[in-house]
Parts: sequence; C-alpha cells; structure tokens
Amino acid sequence: MPNIPRLLAWLVVMLASGSVQAQSDAPFRLIVTHLEPPLVPNSVMDLAEELGYFDQEGVSVELVRVQQTPSALAALQAGEGDMANIGVDALMQAIASGADDFRAVTSPNTSLPFVIAANTSINSVAELAGARFGVGRIGSLDHSLSSLVLASLGAELDQAQIVALGQPNVRAQALAAGQIDATTMSIGTWLSLPDTSGLHLLVDQDRYFAAAPLVNKVNVVPGQVLADRPEDVAAVIRALVRISRDFAADPQLWVSAMERAVPDADIAVLQALAPSFSASWSVNGGMSRNALTYTADWLYATEDFAGRTRPALEDWVEFGPVDAALARLGVQPNADPADR
Repeated sequence: MPNIPRLLAWLVVMLASGSVQAQSDAPFRLIVTHLEPPLVPNSVMDLAEELGYFDQEGVSVELVRVQQTPSALAALQAGEGDMANIGVDALMQAIASGADDFRAVTSPNTSLPFVIAANTSINSVAELAGARFGVGRIGSLDHSLSSLVLASLGAELDQAQIVALGQPNVRAQALAAGQIDATTMSIGTWLSLPDTSGLHLLVDQDRYFAAAPLVNKVNVVPGQVLADRPEDVAAVIRALVRISRDFAADPQLWVSAMERAVPDADIAVLQALAPSFSASWSVNGGMSRNALTYTADWLYATEDFAGRTRPALEDWVEFGPVDAALARLGVQPNADPADR
C-alpha cells in the first residue's frame, strides 16, 4: 500500500497550488533515449503522446529524443528537459558523481525483456564454458546481468570468452554472422532478426527475469521540477499508468498503436511480442520499494560501483508522485507491487 504520510505531503503540495490537474502551459519535456517507439513496454511514453493520454490528463508533453543515456543526463542537468527515462545504473553513477538532486518517480517497464540467444551447438548454459559471449563492454549492465542470470542457473560467465561489441543490435548481428556463440539481447531484437536459422533461445524472457528481478529503467526528475511542477509530474505518471493498464488489458491495442507509430515495423513481430509483455506493463507505476532496494544492492556489488558508498533509497527515489497517481486511479492487484 502507498505510504500515507508521504502521499498526504505530496497531495498538500498539489492542493496548495489550487488544482490537482497540470498547472503549467509550458510543455513538459520528457527525454527518451530512442529515436522511435521501441519494441519494448517503454514505448508507452511515445504512445501516450501519440494517443492523447497526456492531453487527457491536462499536461502538454514534448518528447526530447537523444541517442544515449549520457546525453539524456546532460540534457536534464542543463535544464533542457523536465524528466528523463534512464537506466537505474546510470542514475546511481550520476548520484555517486555528485548529481544528488535527481529522483526516480516511476518506471514504465516493470521487467527486463531480455533473453540469451546462442547458436544451436550450445544446448545448455554449462556449454557456454569456452564459448564466445558478446557483451556491450566489460562491466557493462548486460555483462553484469548475464553473469547474475547464468550464476543462478549454475554456470559462470567468466568461464566463457568475453567479447566486447557494443550495442545489442551489433551483438545480434555478430551472433547471426557466427562471430560469437551467444549474447544477451531484448526479445524485440531477437524477433527482429531476419534469419534465426542455426540459433535458439538458451534463456528465455521469463527465466531471465526470474533470475534477475531488477528495475531496469526509471523516469527521473530534478528536485526543482518536483518543487515547481508537482501536478505535471503526477499527470505524466497517471497517463503512463492508464495507457499501461489499457495495453495490459488488451495487447492488440499496443499492436495497433505501434503499427501506426512505426509504419515499417513487422506486424508479425508486433503480434509475437504483445503476449510476451503480459506481465511487463507498469500498471501500478513500477516503483516497488523491495525491487528498487534489491536493484541498488545488486548494483553496488558490481565492479562499476566498487568502493562507492551506497546511498539510502530516499536519496534517489521519491514515491510521492506515483502514490498520488495511484490515489486517483487505484492499485491493481496481482501486478507490479505498490509496496512502500
């Protein structure tokens, strides 16, 4: 259940401005790290704008598109956006480097739509020993996550030959070309491969997330935005929760919306993806205290955070906005937990 004192404090701030609707005519700039709606549940941010969900909540949202998380963080710090969708690892790195004014307020994607794909000569995770395993870079999130997943399944990634290749699409192409033997990628990247002959899923989406139940990405706002535009923040979250609930209730709505938003998308891929996201929509805002704590604990045990002091949850998370949204919309049972 939502934290009542925190929720009441947030509602007082909202009511003090005279309205529980968005209070500014200025566009609310939401920074995303993709150039078109991605084939993952994070697409709700683009589709909420396309389908008018933000307008229905009384907030005018302008999507600011950048190509990488460092650019998103730089834009947010420079005041070029009001909210940014970034990886939790990137947020923690920024805070560790002194950017202590950022707070995570919602997560549009409650689970990691990742898989481990391999060539068909590898039939078990144990057979990855000695194989060529593609990662973004040594110590990258996909590298660390894959180590966690494989360890939970009884294998050790450090027994493979680690090959640093960069972005997931590059790794997928290298796998298809036989340059590596296995790699981690999103289910969307897997289904988008033009030819998967000779390849298979060694670890599917459900097994991957069960082994690594982490919060992957969060929407972050600076403290000044929380102070100046609390209704806008809450309105954005309500819109994202509402569209997530609609897609969870009827996956075909997502297929149709993506088909319009990305005309060159393969409809067969969209139809295959939709049911795989059944448990991935953030119908309660995606801000489980337990999941966020687990994520931070795990991150600070990785090489990237060695020697750094782990911040308290309240130093990088603000539950008030999502609790205010759920006070209006209610909490859906048997979905992403609203545990506070």
